[in-house]
Amino acid sequence: MMFWIIAAALTLGASLTVLLPLAGGKRAERDGSSHDLAVYRDQLSELDGDLARGLIQPAEAEQARAEIGRRILRLEGGGDAQAGAARSAPTAPRLVSAIAVLAVPLVSWSLYSEIGSPDLPSQPLAARLTKNPADSSVDELIARAESHLAANPNDGRGWDVLAPIYLRMGRYADAATAYRNALRLEGPTAQRQTGLGEAIAGTAGGVISADAQAAFEEALKLEPGDAKASFYLAVALAQEGRGAEARAAWQSMLATLPPASPWRRAVQQALAEAGDKTAAASGATSAPTDEEMTAAASMSPQDRAAMIETMVASLDDRLRQNPRDEEGWMRLIRSYAVLGKADQAREALGRGVAAFGADSAEAKKITAFAATLGLAAATE
Repeated sequence: MMFWIIAAALTLGASLTVLLPLAGGKRAERDGSSHDLAVYRDQLSELDGDLARGLIQPAEAEQARAEIGRRILRLEGGGDAQAGAARSAPTAPRLVSAIAVLAVPLVSWSLYSEIGSPDLPSQPLAARLTKNPADSSVDELIARAESHLAANPNDGRGWDVLAPIYLRMGRYADAATAYRNALRLEGPTAQRQTGLGEAIAGTAGGVISADAQAAFEEALKLEPGDAKASFYLAVALAQEGRGAEARAAWQSMLATLPPASPWRRAVQQALAEAGDKTAAASGATSAPTDEEMTAAASMSPQDRAAMIETMVASLDDRLRQNPRDEEGWMRLIRSYAVLGKADQAREALGRGVAAFGADSAEAKKITAFAATLGLAAATE
């Protein structure tokens, strides 16, 4: 019953707020006309005073009096016309407006009585927080955890549970705070360190700052093969402009990740965005690794060729399209050398030197590398 009384009072107040200005329209018009008439009469009195003091000539006074008189007559005549119009034309719009205002509460009350729940008891936050967790929404569960941690800030387990939830929701600043509290109270783990690094990076809009990088490095100390930490440290290299090192780090990851690892797709995409289309498409590095080349050397020529032919051909083709890749030339030269194809290795050496110019630092480095394999550039 109290609900209906409050609702009726609020509805009545809102309706009167709209209806009263509609009802007071005529009175406002009459008050305005009376004010104007009083002003004109005051002007007539002032005109008589000016004439008596000799401030104005009689002829001018007569003209002014006639003009004021015409205004008074026009006002009185217009007032009658306006009064008639107010009794006719504006009556319909005002009536329609009044009906519309009164219809809003009637219609809304009727709808609420049919589809609403006026008898539903209130549900304060404290009561909702005591519900069975299985019956609570995610927001209610988070509110319950936040309320618990506000009262028990040293509950490390609670911070540890809440931190990844904040991270998934994109509440990066809250996630970083939660991870720091979990690390302080529960001790360091690779998962907490990588979570902290990701939260710090999220707060900075994806930039791997020094603090985020330190967190990822700590994670690798705790768990050397942590894929998330390795991935983001390679991202940091790319953001610093060290693209070759970043690609090498991702390629190293791709060579060691299990086939079912969820990080393989992320690494392949990163390599594709870094310009290494071959690695992204094939899911392998751009050229054989040292282990693969060593294994190939002990195989039969046919098996060895079948194993590395596609990889070497892909690398060779990529270098023809993008020859300014110092590391790529050295890997191609080494691949041919291990396969016993000295002529092709020398040809690759010559192409690599030509790509940079014989006097360039890159060409000298490629030449020195080839010399360690017993190769020298072919002479014309």
